[in-house]
Amino acid sequence: MDTMTENDYLIAWGLYAFAALGCLLVWMRLTRWMWRWLREPLRLLVAVLLFSPTIIDPVKEKVAPAIAITALDLMFKVGNNAWRAVSDLFMYGMIVFGIYLVFVAIRFPIERASNARKEQAAAAKAAARADDPEEDQYFGGAGDDRYGRPPVPSNPQRLRVEPRL
Repeated sequence: MDTMTENDYLIAWGLYAFAALGCLLVWMRLTRWMWRWLREPLRLLVAVLLFSPTIIDPVKEKVAPAIAITALDLMFKVGNNAWRAVSDLFMYGMIVFGIYLVFVAIRFPIERASNARKEQAAAAKAAARADDPEEDQYFGGAGDDRYGRPPVPSNPQRLRVEPRL
């Protein structure tokens, strides 16, 4: 008794995609505190589990979420699609993690170079600050420079001397 029309099929997939996207967003929120090299693979794993389809009716070319088919077949023992669904999950997982490893291999040297540039800039800034003779003085001008603005050359406040805190 197959009464599911094409429109019902598309509505069911739309509702599932919306719910799976919500679950993925919640999972991303739950894993945001983790170390990045653990967080990203876990997020990919959940995305693969939620969004991997498997064929349930080869004649009509109907597909369903692989995790749902696996769970229903194992719990209720109603069909023989569990192994096909598990193999589809494994296949999609291998593809996604292979692409992820390529992405990491490209990203890792770029990030190392960026961090090295930041460290060099910080070291140069610290060296420039150490060479600054004004840093050794306990008293300095009380002009506009204390608020982060460049001092005005004709400002009469530059004549006043105040202790630095």
